[in-house]
Amino acid sequence: MANTAQALKRIRQTNKARAQNASQRSTIRTVMKKFLKAIEAKDIATAEQEFSTAASLLDRAAQKHIIHKNKASRLKSRMHAKKKALVA
Repeated sequence: MANTAQALKRIRQTNKARAQNASQRSTIRTVMKKFLKAIEAKDIATAEQEFSTAASLLDRAAQKHIIHKNKASRLKSRMHAKKKALVA
Protein backbone atom coordinates (compact mmCIF):
# COMPACT_ATOMS: atom_id res chain seq x y z
CA MET A 1 0.00 0.00 0.00
CA ALA A 2 1.17 3.51 -0.79
CA ASN A 3 2.52 5.43 2.18
CA THR A 4 2.80 8.97 0.85
CA ALA A 5 0.20 11.40 -0.41
CA GLN A 6 2.04 11.55 -3.73
CA ALA A 7 1.86 7.77 -4.16
CA LEU A 8 -1.84 7.73 -3.27
CA LYS A 9 -2.51 10.45 -5.83
CA ARG A 10 -0.60 8.54 -8.53
CA ILE A 11 -2.73 5.46 -7.79
CA ARG A 12 -5.91 7.53 -8.22
CA GLN A 13 -4.62 9.03 -11.47
CA THR A 14 -3.56 5.65 -12.84
CA ASN A 15 -6.91 4.05 -12.04
CA LYS A 16 -8.77 6.92 -13.70
CA ALA A 17 -6.58 6.73 -16.83
CA ARG A 18 -6.92 2.93 -16.98
CA ALA A 19 -10.72 3.20 -16.92
CA GLN A 20 -10.76 5.84 -19.66
CA ASN A 21 -8.33 3.87 -21.84
CA ALA A 22 -10.31 0.65 -21.41
CA SER A 23 -13.48 2.48 -22.42
CA GLN A 24 -11.87 3.83 -25.58
CA ARG A 25 -10.42 0.42 -26.52
CA SER A 26 -13.86 -1.11 -26.02
CA THR A 27 -15.45 1.50 -28.29
CA ILE A 28 -12.86 0.80 -30.98
CA ARG A 29 -13.51 -2.96 -30.78
CA THR A 30 -17.27 -2.40 -31.02
CA VAL A 31 -16.98 -0.22 -34.13
CA MET A 32 -14.61 -2.70 -35.75
CA LYS A 33 -17.08 -5.53 -35.09
CA LYS A 34 -19.85 -3.46 -36.72
CA PHE A 35 -17.57 -2.96 -39.73
CA LEU A 36 -16.88 -6.69 -39.99
CA LYS A 37 -20.61 -7.49 -39.75
CA ALA A 38 -21.30 -5.02 -42.55
CA ILE A 39 -18.59 -6.69 -44.64
CA GLU A 40 -20.09 -10.14 -44.01
CA ALA A 41 -23.54 -8.83 -44.95
CA LYS A 42 -22.01 -7.22 -48.07
CA ASP A 43 -23.49 -3.86 -47.06
CA ILE A 44 -21.17 -1.39 -48.78
CA ALA A 45 -22.77 1.81 -47.44
CA THR A 46 -22.63 0.71 -43.81
CA ALA A 47 -19.12 -0.67 -44.25
CA GLU A 48 -17.92 2.69 -45.64
CA GLN A 49 -19.46 4.55 -42.70
CA GLU A 50 -18.11 2.15 -40.06
CA PHE A 51 -14.66 2.19 -41.69
CA SER A 52 -14.57 5.97 -41.48
CA THR A 53 -15.62 5.93 -37.83
CA ALA A 54 -13.16 3.18 -36.91
CA ALA A 55 -10.26 4.85 -38.73
CA SER A 56 -10.94 8.10 -36.90
CA LEU A 57 -11.10 6.37 -33.51
CA LEU A 58 -7.92 4.41 -34.23
CA ASP A 59 -6.03 7.56 -35.23
CA ARG A 60 -7.16 9.38 -32.09
CA ALA A 61 -6.25 6.44 -29.86
CA ALA A 62 -2.80 6.22 -31.44
CA GLN A 63 -2.31 9.95 -31.03
CA LYS A 64 -3.14 9.67 -27.31
CA HIS A 65 -0.86 6.59 -26.92
CA ILE A 66 -3.75 4.32 -26.00
CA ILE A 67 -2.64 1.95 -28.75
CA HIS A 68 0.62 1.93 -30.69
CA LYS A 69 0.60 3.93 -33.92
CA ASN A 70 1.79 0.90 -35.91
CA LYS A 71 -1.08 -1.19 -34.55
CA ALA A 72 -3.56 1.50 -35.56
CA SER A 73 -2.03 1.62 -39.02
CA ARG A 74 -2.09 -2.17 -39.34
CA LEU A 75 -5.75 -2.41 -38.32
CA LYS A 76 -6.76 0.36 -40.71
CA SER A 77 -4.85 -1.31 -43.53
CA ARG A 78 -6.57 -4.65 -42.95
CA MET A 79 -9.99 -3.02 -42.79
CA HIS A 80 -9.29 -1.08 -45.96
CA ALA A 81 -8.26 -4.26 -47.77
CA LYS A 82 -11.52 -5.97 -46.75
CA LYS A 83 -13.54 -2.95 -47.85
CA LYS A 84 -11.71 -2.83 -51.18
CA ALA A 85 -12.30 -6.55 -51.76
CA LEU A 86 -16.02 -6.07 -51.09
CA VAL A 87 -16.33 -3.21 -53.57
CA ALA A 88 -14.32 -5.02 -56.27
